[in-house]
Amino acid sequence: MRKSDWRPEGASPGQNNMNKIRVLVVDDSPFVRKALLRIFDAAPGIEVAGVASSGKEAIEKVFVLNPDVITLDVNMPGMNGIDTLKVIMEERPTPVLMLSQYTKEGADLTLSALELGAMDFVDKSSTGMMDFLDLAREIVAKVTTIAGSRLVAKGAHRIRTLSCLNIKGLVDVVAIGASTGGPMALQTLLSAFPKEVPFATLVVQHMPPGFTGPLARRLDTLCAIRVKEAEDGDHVVPGICLIAPAGLHMTVRKGRELARVRLAADPPDEIHRPSVDVLFASVAKHCGERSIGVLLTGMGSDGARGMCEVKKSGGYTIAQNEETAAIFGMPRVAVEQGGVDKVMPLGLIAEEVLTRA
Repeated sequence: MRKSDWRPEGASPGQNNMNKIRVLVVDDSPFVRKALLRIFDAAPGIEVAGVASSGKEAIEKVFVLNPDVITLDVNMPGMNGIDTLKVIMEERPTPVLMLSQYTKEGADLTLSALELGAMDFVDKSSTGMMDFLDLAREIVAKVTTIAGSRLVAKGAHRIRTLSCLNIKGLVDVVAIGASTGGPMALQTLLSAFPKEVPFATLVVQHMPPGFTGPLARRLDTLCAIRVKEAEDGDHVVPGICLIAPAGLHMTVRKGRELARVRLAADPPDEIHRPSVDVLFASVAKHCGERSIGVLLTGMGSDGARGMCEVKKSGGYTIAQNEETAAIFGMPRVAVEQGGVDKVMPLGLIAEEVLTRA
């Protein structure tokens, strides 16, 4: 990322971009605190407002320092990151970037944090602790982005399951792409689909390896449709939602019988793996007018090119609107490139999909 690009995505037009983003660093590890201080000191446009080594200290400093962003460790002794986050989101809502560590417990806690209102997370176990500074680019990019993000009100993701009374049988696949803010947006959308939907759902959610499986299992407990992390060769069948595993692209392949998904590291030159563009392009090629593409909240532009291909193939395309998106990045680029048929609030997208299906 170029220095000139370090600006809060979603910041209001009148915001003074010369103002630095003030960050409160919360972590019980002295090493991590020191590493984060070095990362932010080297980043133009960011300054450390303060540091805290415990949840209790973090809550005290949030009220005194009023930071723009908080980096918060998930696992801390005493008052852990989840309990700290609950208090912050209830008493002084602030964009929060969680620092997680991939373990089963860590992944589940991270998803709980996102449900409570955290905007995004970084997997600090993805590199050795002595190489923590290798995460600098990702941390800076995410802090810069969520500083201008829209906080979603608690309870905003609850939605009733709809019915299939007016289904016409016109759609085989609904392909969905999401990034920052996506897990909770997916919960809203997928939980509205009734069990008997006549289409398959394929999802790309940008996440580090090890987190898409827990996400799929969590959504499966909340949705009427079946949700699972995709495996190579899985059938693309109605009522099943397949979530692409982190680190692998997911595409559709059609044989003589049912369509299946293919998981592969190719193409290697995509910024994201899995890539929304790769999934959408595959769906456009093999499903054409019997497909719907949905692009949800997220930073960057992944999915915009693919949305154009779905639309060009005769499929229908929907983008989440700015008012309900945590980050109106991916949807905005898709709209600008002419790939979107309809822009609408998150809570209405499921009904629109069912009406078109």
